[in-house]
Amino acid sequence: MDALDRIFKAYDIRGRVDIGELDEEIARAVGAAFATFVDESEVAVGRDCRTSSPGLAAAFMDGIRSVGKDVIDVGEVSTDVIYFVAGARSVAGAMITASHNPPAYNGIKLCRAGALPVGEESGLLDIKEAVRTGQGAEAVEPGVLRVEDVRTGYAEHLFSIVDPGAIAPLTVALDGGNGMAGAVLPHILGRLPISTLDLYLEPDGTFPNHPANPIDPANLVEIQELVTSGGADLGVAFDGDADRAFFIDDLGAPLSGSTTTALIARWFLGRHAGASI
Repeated sequence: MDALDRIFKAYDIRGRVDIGELDEEIARAVGAAFATFVDESEVAVGRDCRTSSPGLAAAFMDGIRSVGKDVIDVGEVSTDVIYFVAGARSVAGAMITASHNPPAYNGIKLCRAGALPVGEESGLLDIKEAVRTGQGAEAVEPGVLRVEDVRTGYAEHLFSIVDPGAIAPLTVALDGGNGMAGAVLPHILGRLPISTLDLYLEPDGTFPNHPANPIDPANLVEIQELVTSGGADLGVAFDGDADRAFFIDDLGAPLSGSTTTALIARWFLGRHAGASI
């Protein structure tokens, strides 16, 4: 197993920055290889709040532009914002994040237009080989870079799915884990008829309060206590890039992923009878 084999996983790229498994040189090469691999002429790029993310994102975007593709830099966002942009605008997407991993890690999640994921069976192995061999010639003219805040558009998209007027007034405990939920929720919460009890919504890539990993029950203790002590109707805990949310009921007990999936499926089937889940 060589260095690239260690960081190219089944569904994304992920490695330790502190020991050089993933660095800006590799990020630039991945950006060039990914932009060459996809048909789309534009790539939306977001990043989380890890201290290594700005440098890796800049290198990755430089790689994209080096092969003549354009970049939409959407800044610090949650991963689902990238999927929204890729779907709404038919552009490719990339997120610089290591999700729930410790601060020493970082990574890159990739998707095509329509938010179609790029994994081992859908192009990631080809991208790895292109990085390894240095395939792809630089363009005569580099691609264009533009910076855009897409969070308001993302919020409007959410409200096109769920009518905020149909939500009963609630008290909700939130634990952002110092991850990217805190960068996006302010664009959403003001439209909802809820009051919040907040924990760690300030993005901080050192994750000083607890790991941004709600899969581990130890990281749910504080929000469970906040739900019960604050009389909240429910709690929501997010991981580092806020593409996962774990729910706590009004008694402070975590809901299983199966229960959450069943509730969402029932909601969708109520609007799309007979649909496949």
